[in-house]
Amino acid sequence: MSAFPYRLVATDLDGTLLRADESVSARTRDALAAATEAGAAHIVVTGRAVPWTRHILDDLGYEGIAVCGQGAQVYHAGEHRLLTSLTLDRQLAGLALSKIEAEVGPLALAASRDGLEGEVLMGPGYRAHAGPLPYVPYEDPAELWAAPLTKLYLQHPTLSDDELTHAARATVGSLVDVVMAGPGVVEILPLGLSKATGLSLAARRLGVKAAETIAFGDMPNDIPMFGWAAHGVAMGNAHDELRAVADEVTASNEEDGIAVVLERLLSV
Repeated sequence: MSAFPYRLVATDLDGTLLRADESVSARTRDALAAATEAGAAHIVVTGRAVPWTRHILDDLGYEGIAVCGQGAQVYHAGEHRLLTSLTLDRQLAGLALSKIEAEVGPLALAASRDGLEGEVLMGPGYRAHAGPLPYVPYEDPAELWAAPLTKLYLQHPTLSDDELTHAARATVGSLVDVVMAGPGVVEILPLGLSKATGLSLAARRLGVKAAETIAFGDMPNDIPMFGWAAHGVAMGNAHDELRAVADEVTASNEEDGIAVVLERLLSV
């Protein structure tokens, strides 16, 4: 068997590494372990902030570096500490929000606060995903801006995720970044921030280059990561925008798409 061709395996979480029940299959765990034994590091790169990621990493026995919050947070899972954290300029975010609402009408809002224990705030009308992830409801809009934030979440009563993303990006794309990270998840981020930003920082700490990296994802927020990595693999369930820029498309997250590719590379 020849050497595994990559030194870094970067995987998104939701819709990629995780199945719908937030578990990671035994087959995928084994394939990642085999890649690690062959000399590659595995790094999680997720849109989730650290408080919504930590329990998954702990369950995996993951002790390395993870990129969270769409690249805003580089987190050392083994030491349970933030290595870097970038926050959203709240004044700029408020301006962007007012411009978007002037264009498309009122939005339902949520936000991730900065830090290891940063709360996720959810405002009136925001549709939370079913599951165990904790959040704090708020009624007074001032609560949204009371502490440093990593990002804002937007929902519109009638526009689709794609429509809202495109409208927001066209309106405030020179002020902030706007990404669609999953069903019902449209986010405002600091301008220039992406998963590629955080991944490049983490890779530098590991002494690994973009040319030595394979990345797996499923949503448009993974596009910058695919642009940075040598090889981008879209899951079978991936959004069309990501599939269009991927180097290959594998099976879905429910069908062990990561394992399918890693097993093939390991067997060459």
